[in-house]
Amino acid sequence: MESAINPWASDLSVDIERLHDEFGIERIETATSLLPEIPDFMRRGIVFGHRDYNKIADAIRNHDPFHVLTGFMPSGHPHLGHLMVMKEVVWHIQQGGRGYVCIADREAHAVRNLSWEQCRVFGAEYLSCLYALGFEGETYQQSTNRVVQDLAFEASSRVNFSEMSAIYGFTPDTDIGHAMSVLTQVSDILYPQVDDEPAPTVVPAGLDQDPHIRLTRGVAHKLRMFTIEDRSTHISIRSKEAPEEAMKAVHKAFKGSKQYEGHIDITGVSHDIVSRTVRAIERSHGGYGFITPSATFHRFMPGLTGGKMSSSIPESIIGFYEDDKTVSKKVMSALTGGRSTLQEQKELGGEADKCPVYLLNLFHMVPDDAELAEIHRKCTAGELMCGQCKKDTAVRVLSFLNDFREKMAAASDLIGRTR
Repeated sequence: MESAINPWASDLSVDIERLHDEFGIERIETATSLLPEIPDFMRRGIVFGHRDYNKIADAIRNHDPFHVLTGFMPSGHPHLGHLMVMKEVVWHIQQGGRGYVCIADREAHAVRNLSWEQCRVFGAEYLSCLYALGFEGETYQQSTNRVVQDLAFEASSRVNFSEMSAIYGFTPDTDIGHAMSVLTQVSDILYPQVDDEPAPTVVPAGLDQDPHIRLTRGVAHKLRMFTIEDRSTHISIRSKEAPEEAMKAVHKAFKGSKQYEGHIDITGVSHDIVSRTVRAIERSHGGYGFITPSATFHRFMPGLTGGKMSSSIPESIIGFYEDDKTVSKKVMSALTGGRSTLQEQKELGGEADKCPVYLLNLFHMVPDDAELAEIHRKCTAGELMCGQCKKDTAVRVLSFLNDFREKMAAASDLIGRTR
């Protein structure tokens, strides 16, 4: 089996180092130097890896077009565990990206057995959170977007069940609806390049979503009419069942090119110009011309009880719709990185980097790096006790939620614009 990564699991069993070593996810530090500014979620190590993000960083720096898309499976009420990917999407829009958000109701219906009405209600809650953060762009539901559905059908012709079994661990007992929901997600990721123009597309995702990214990158390549290869001395354009008319158009577009059976060789032209020209010709002859999508991957914010924040463990989450008393009680009851006794805490200091309460501050509640560093220092030096840290954090959480709920309510009229 290629991967034991399960995008539908509710635990934290994914080994980040394994993602780097075995699955080829690059460390985010290889791309951040290209950005005009580094956002806090990268600076603090929350976003730890990427696939092909250099294309997005270049687009941001050069003010070129790019897309940003993510999706939410509406299987329950949104909570703080969902906030990071929302922030990433909004940040990329602020950097010039065109935003897309999918409500993955087909996935929720197929994988979680939710009714369509439940999907609609929960989906609206996710959208209200996004708009409260300042999201601008297109939103849609999988079940009502015909373009996505048709594109999923096209993708299905490029994927066989053996490949899906290798990536997802599907067995003969896996129902077809589950497999179809995967193909719909492939279509979601490629959709911005069909709705608009082909452009670099970034998908901010949790570390367990890489199987979807790998599958989509492969499908995007398979749906191209041409492969463009840099042979050092020349550029070779290889046909992948491209129409003869498209081959002739490519040959005509480059003076001095040489056409052979199944490929065209070009000299004296940059790879970038060849790629853009061939992509335009492909589009004009009914092809997609996809640019292989990129992705960033973030760590999970741990639940208040340890493990992943999951709606299936109510004590682990902080919901946006919970009352202040419930939220305060959850924070004050949370697991910490404290020592067994007060004396040990003073002598050895706390283990901040393992503490869900500290990490709640790192992810969302303390935007100032210097203030966060001081909390970390005082904890590890034994100067800050867990009880006081919980009280301080509870105040921050309640202040954030009260402000956020007001913004969610103010954004309610925008939800009806979803396709």
